[in-house]
Amino acid sequence: MLRILAAAALTLLAPPCSRGDAGAAEGAGTAKRVTLTIAGPKGSHEFRVEVAATADAQERGLMFRTDIPKDGGMLFAPYPPDGGPPKPAILWMKNTPSPLDILFIRPDHTIARIAENTVPFSETPIPSGEAVAAVLEINGGRANELGIDEGGKVTWESGPGESKAG
Repeated sequence: MLRILAAAALTLLAPPCSRGDAGAAEGAGTAKRVTLTIAGPKGSHEFRVEVAATADAQERGLMFRTDIPKDGGMLFAPYPPDGGPPKPAILWMKNTPSPLDILFIRPDHTIARIAENTVPFSETPIPSGEAVAAVLEINGGRANELGIDEGGKVTWESGPGESKAG
């Protein structure tokens, strides 16, 4: 789905290959899933999302996926995947057939920016606008439908050896 532009530059140097739809969605059924909650003045809502914790998983994101559950999505955490302090994120919709809402999450777990109903297959950069610690992708239009706004608080379950987010 969305690729981090820096990673895209590296793909230009890689030998050509074609994995097709099946290859791009590979691992979708085996990805770690967590329950994530977004709370704000208009209430709270739970999502069950896949976690993209590695550079490869974050580069692939939701590419080629058309079967995103209504309350599903993908959490890019930690961001950046290689560790270090939060940094600005720039994503795009290359090879992503479904419109998405992209929520950029600050280190304090508040929503910094929401890019709503992003354009499928677009290579136009979608910047976070500030340093972020995570990125959440959900179905396009869900943020507006559920009253999710910038400043809302995002929390998710922790896995073994991890500290609870938020």
